[in-house]
Amino acid sequence: MSKHETWRTRKYWSQIGGLLIEEFVAVEGNRFQGKRLIDGLIILNEETRIFKGNTFDIKNKDVIILQTKANRLGMYLLGQAYFSKLLIQRFQPNSIKSVAICGKNDKIMKELAIEHNIEVVVIPDADLISLI
Repeated sequence: MSKHETWRTRKYWSQIGGLLIEEFVAVEGNRFQGKRLIDGLIILNEETRIFKGNTFDIKNKDVIILQTKANRLGMYLLGQAYFSKLLIQRFQPNSIKSVAICGKNDKIMKELAIEHNIEVVVIPDADLISLI
């Protein structure tokens, strides 16, 4: 993740709690397919901490997928949030919530997100100053 994304992911997580796995490996890359990472994966009902590693057995766990971008909510971020949920389903968690974290909202894209059960969380650049 980048310096513009990590703090947003962690700010959201700090309000939710649970075990945060950054750069969770949803798909291992090889010569036939690209590696697919989830910016953040929160496992609920676990100790609140950042996991050292990027894989974890989430079968029968309640999870929140976080995809984060610093810019305005757009199709790229929503595509990541939508398809990440489909990739995580293969791990057989008990429940999956998908969250798109961005720096600025977009009315039309947010309406589409809601229609597809993707929560949109706007964390503007100004919030970084309050963390310092």
